[in-house]
Amino acid sequence: MTHSAIETPAAWRAAEVAAGGSWLRHLTAAEADAVTTMLQAVRATAKPMLQLTRTDVPLGAFASVLAEVTDKLEQGIGFKTIRGLPADQFSADDNRLLFWAIGTHLGVARPQGKASQLMSDVRSAGGQYRGAGGRGYNTNAELDYHVDGTDVVGLYCLQTARSGGLSRIASSIAIHNEILRRDPVLLDRLYRPLPHNRQNEEADDEPPFYMAPVYSRRDGHFAARYIRNHIRASQLRDDTPRLTEADHRALDIIQDLAETDEFRFDMVLERGDMQFVNNHVLVHSRTHFEDFEEPERKRHLLRLWLSIPDARPLHQTLRDAYKSVERNTVRGGFKGQNVGPELRAYQARAALALGMRDTPY
Repeated sequence: MTHSAIETPAAWRAAEVAAGGSWLRHLTAAEADAVTTMLQAVRATAKPMLQLTRTDVPLGAFASVLAEVTDKLEQGIGFKTIRGLPADQFSADDNRLLFWAIGTHLGVARPQGKASQLMSDVRSAGGQYRGAGGRGYNTNAELDYHVDGTDVVGLYCLQTARSGGLSRIASSIAIHNEILRRDPVLLDRLYRPLPHNRQNEEADDEPPFYMAPVYSRRDGHFAARYIRNHIRASQLRDDTPRLTEADHRALDIIQDLAETDEFRFDMVLERGDMQFVNNHVLVHSRTHFEDFEEPERKRHLLRLWLSIPDARPLHQTLRDAYKSVERNTVRGGFKGQNVGPELRAYQARAALALGMRDTPY
């Protein structure tokens, strides 16, 4: 198969992002006040989080901020960080509610694991990153570069670590183009389906692994699904296709390039920062971190996985991973084992409010 370079604003090098500064949006005083007003209005509804839709969340002056986020995700560099949210003024529960409320305007929240949770707490909780059931969000380990299993991942920083925990992002498209320049044959391996382990979090109606390519294109739209830890874990099973030496070299080169100064953009997420990343065009990582001793000071972020209305169409070979490959449909996430009537009703309600087609679990 013959592949070509991809030209898009998301095909950036680190120096370009650093020089441009468009990745960071500082809130004005009026926009920060609008966030407080928004939260007060949401609290006044007295609705549980799963009952909320975007119609319950008045954005006011914050609307222009989210418009910039949406534009950057699909039409720009692929990520945006909002700085200046008044997290210190809110309780832990209010910060959780605020993050959820903002998410209702961006997309439909997707389940993130065995418990089918729609919002995850990203903190060191004794998890093991490597292995058949390993996930990275509940450890303090340095993570491989990877994508998350949905259109967009959002993070809201509530507490920073004593040291480490640097957020790192690289352009999957720029890396793709560099592999094409260096070794087109090796690039072709990444367009072929590879086994991905479900990390013992599969639903009863899902097989324990699925096949998906790392790179794919449909109707001119590129998408990357690089979850190396899951691909690696698939090889611990006896019933999955074996990776070849060339497969391993192709997977290695993505990690190797992403780690270089040329491709890697580093940032420190501060308390109150909210970051949104397009998984189809960027890979991300995090450095090892050390926590404070006091429980209330330990590193803590909230995470949302979002299926967004204007996301790109995906290739048919990604159907097993995302359940739907069409744009403007609810897709992605890890279904898990706790999807009940409440989650199904939430998804239908949220999809309707956003003008998206619901895709049943």
